[in-house]
Amino acid sequence: MQVPLQITFRNMKSSSIVREWIQQEAKKLETFCRRIMGCRVAVEMPHHHHRKGGSYHVRIDLTLPGAELVIKRQPNLKYRAWLEGEPQAHKRLELDGAHKNLRQAIDDAFRAAARRLQAFVRRRGGYVKKHEAAPTARVTRLETEEGYGFLLTQDGREVYFHRDSVLNHSFSRLRVGSTVVFAEEPGEKGPQASTVRIVRKRRTPGLALTTLATAL
Repeated sequence: MQVPLQITFRNMKSSSIVREWIQQEAKKLETFCRRIMGCRVAVEMPHHHHRKGGSYHVRIDLTLPGAELVIKRQPNLKYRAWLEGEPQAHKRLELDGAHKNLRQAIDDAFRAAARRLQAFVRRRGGYVKKHEAAPTARVTRLETEEGYGFLLTQDGREVYFHRDSVLNHSFSRLRVGSTVVFAEEPGEKGPQASTVRIVRKRRTPGLALTTLATAL
């Protein structure tokens, strides 16, 4: 790693034990990609959870040649319910949520970072053909407040995606039925989209000419 690991604590005290956990996990990332230029990790406890056993947010920023990967892990009861096959987020999930344990939150974040790195290395290593068009999908479900949704692929599969995977900060522009192109990676339970890009509708030249003729 060209730049020393940076660790930031927000709304909580710095901990040497937590720093050691993060350092160990960051070192493992270099086994997936030796070209990591920098790694910044932020651990945060939200203001409204200032109590023992509160929920933690973990963010990892990885700087790579020609790319920047951002991984966020924070509590999401509805998604955890989906992962566990529950129809709704019950109180049990809230009490047993993995992110109420700081070590688990860190482990989850770095596992996600490892998956993103593996996908990055495969793309740069030529395992994904450059001429191969990115697959398209349609948004079938959106949880705007929770910050995630699901795509229906052309072969009929359902793929989870998070707000942070939508390019150009365009999550708010998504609607049920929107067409997107995406890159897929393995998730905690089944496939998930690592990147999602909205497909812009092409303007019809005939329509523009009709509008101009009407104006004249």
